[in-house]
Amino acid sequence: MVLKTFNVDEDTYKKFSALCKSHGISMSKQVQMFMESVISEEPKASEEYLEKLDNIRKGKFVRVADLSERYR
Repeated sequence: MVLKTFNVDEDTYKKFSALCKSHGISMSKQVQMFMESVISEEPKASEEYLEKLDNIRKGKFVRVADLSERYR
């Protein structure tokens, strides 16, 4: 087992933490299961989640080669 640090939106963290506590489940185990589902050959992620992820990937983004130039 390894110990890693991730940056997570505070509101998202608080809501996920409360959800896990209310159901008596381990936050770290949920993250591990998510990671395993992403790297497995047959993802266990729900179809709804995969559709949302696909929509995000197809989103309208502004191409930025150099952030320092764009945000002066």
